[in-house]
Amino acid sequence: MKTILYITIITLFTINSFAQKSSKIDTTKFEVKGVCEMCKDRIENAALIKGVKWVEWDKMTDTLTVIYRKDKLDILDVHKSVAEVGHTTDQVECNIEAYNQLPACCAYMGDVEKH
Repeated sequence: MKTILYITIITLFTINSFAQKSSKIDTTKFEVKGVCEMCKDRIENAALIKGVKWVEWDKMTDTLTVIYRKDKLDILDVHKSVAEVGHTTDQVECNIEAYNQLPACCAYMGDVEKH
């Protein structure tokens, strides 16, 4: 009987610690403006900051999917990092100087003239 009690206690602790660990991981999606494969590489590289486990930008939908550690990262930091390299997100406007340095094929703002 003691053996069954010990196994039950150990199992409960194992399940509890696994549940706590997995709840630290979150997935979110948000809009990031871009046009081409060069944009995809730039956006994904900028989004891979400390605390981010995986990213993928879909150029057909302008959607960035981010899997990250909630306990290590504020998702707004990903928005800011992507905006710093010249890509507007649904929460942060792009750094216009960085945008102006993008190759012509990456111009996603039709009404803004790139220099």
